[in-house]
Amino acid sequence: MNWINNLVRPKIRSFLNPAAKKETPENLWVKDPESGEMVFYRDLEANQWVVPNSGYHMKIKAADRLATFFDEGKYQTVALPAVPQDPLKFRDSKRYVDRLRDSRTKTGAEDAVTVATGKLYGQDITVAVQDFDFMGGSLGLAAGAAIVRGLETALTNKTAFIMFAASGGARMQEGALSLMQMPRTTVAVQRLKEAGLPYIVVLTNPTTGGVTASYAMLGDVHIAEPGALIGFAGARVIEQTIREKLPKGFQRSEYLYDHGMVDMVVHRHNLRSTIGSLVGILTKRPAPAALSANAPARVIAQTLATPGDDDLVVAPPEAAHAE
Repeated sequence: MNWINNLVRPKIRSFLNPAAKKETPENLWVKDPESGEMVFYRDLEANQWVVPNSGYHMKIKAADRLATFFDEGKYQTVALPAVPQDPLKFRDSKRYVDRLRDSRTKTGAEDAVTVATGKLYGQDITVAVQDFDFMGGSLGLAAGAAIVRGLETALTNKTAFIMFAASGGARMQEGALSLMQMPRTTVAVQRLKEAGLPYIVVLTNPTTGGVTASYAMLGDVHIAEPGALIGFAGARVIEQTIREKLPKGFQRSEYLYDHGMVDMVVHRHNLRSTIGSLVGILTKRPAPAALSANAPARVIAQTLATPGDDDLVVAPPEAAHAE
């Protein structure tokens, strides 16, 4: 009976009413890129797009990220400034305006970055999420303006700013205008830091190119999701340049943690509690009651630098994964 209710009837309704929103995805099974395991779509969605058995972190949509990050899934999106749509009238195999239209239809967003405000364990925060589904999360005029607006919003509201980065780099269709977003965002980050407000970056898979060379590596604390690809140039380009074989796992979260490039590697399920604890520590406010018994929160609090030290000492990633 469940099979009839869950699958057959929705299919019949969608057939009779094509304009109606689909209640089930076209492909009910998703393949784990790491193990090849087939996972039921709804199980994956309920697990924040982490494969249950292998722990592989799949890409997650911006709306899903925000809904699972804020308290009770409640948040307010920030209005973003309008920018020129196609300043260079660029065309390759397809017109740039057509690529933008296709990405907007696919994601339901105006561009690659969404900014929202809300609460995390009762603490006011501002969050920006980069969506890789929108032209590879590439950094262009709109994305740069969104990040600057997000940082300005955090500055105005005196909140911490959390950046979820996911990008293939600068947007080639905007040329030098895209590259100019690197110094623009850097200046905005500096203004936030001068005000003494925390800037926490979460590096997701992948974070590369001009994004890594700018705001993604300017955080007070850098958190990486497990297995995320993080770097500037691609591994093949580096190998061809230095003419040497790169070590196994090069540019992955765990390798970068071992070599000091990121502060911690945190499972997606523990990001809320870990960041909530960090925000409380960096703003010098008491930890929220909901965090007091949480293992990741205790680990961070116990591994703070001694008074007078400038650096934050963090726990090993396996400790931060504990529930």
